[in-house]
Amino acid sequence: MERELKIEYFLPQEIEKRSFEIISEELLKRNIELPTDQEPVTKRVIHTSADFEYAETMAYSEDAPAIARQLLINGADIVTDTNMALAGINKKALARLGGQAHCFMADEDVAQAAEERGFTRAAISMEKARIIEKPVIFAVGNAPTALLQLYRMVEEDQYHPAFIIGVPVGFVNVEASKELIMRTKIPYIVNRGRKGGSNIAAAICNALLYETLKNR
Repeated sequence: MERELKIEYFLPQEIEKRSFEIISEELLKRNIELPTDQEPVTKRVIHTSADFEYAETMAYSEDAPAIARQLLINGADIVTDTNMALAGINKKALARLGGQAHCFMADEDVAQAAEERGFTRAAISMEKARIIEKPVIFAVGNAPTALLQLYRMVEEDQYHPAFIIGVPVGFVNVEASKELIMRTKIPYIVNRGRKGGSNIAAAICNALLYETLKNR
């Protein structure tokens, strides 16, 4: 016997609001209470993925959301490791705060350097971000090699990112790269484990942007 399907009707602008209400209800049923400062970010990640496991695996350095919001208020730029993440970031919201979003993955000099040095383009693109003469928030959703390169630059005192969002997805070096970032003194938002993705990186950026604009 087919179960009855319940269809809810909402105006387009009400759909997201209702989605977040459902997320809050589900978290309550699961007896999960998110820290107030982390709640907007984690909920938007769940909204993007429909995966409530993120409520348990998202990791934040001390005062991470507040630090990221202050960086955005001061006009920080965002660098991503994929054009997909770049496309997902609300660049109009970022521009209102004086920032720009970048992805260097498709740049010819990045491809050439990667081939010559035997590195991934994601790793080289993290190095290229040093040309930006202002604080940078890195949003890595795909390539653990990007996180490993950031870690190496920090450890060798070559470059110190203002903030790292580390949510690459996959199986090879994914978990280790995230754990290494959490060992640095760089403020971070990381999802432990194998899950993540460019859409998750963009969702985190957007959550921080929306909270910044709402509260400034």
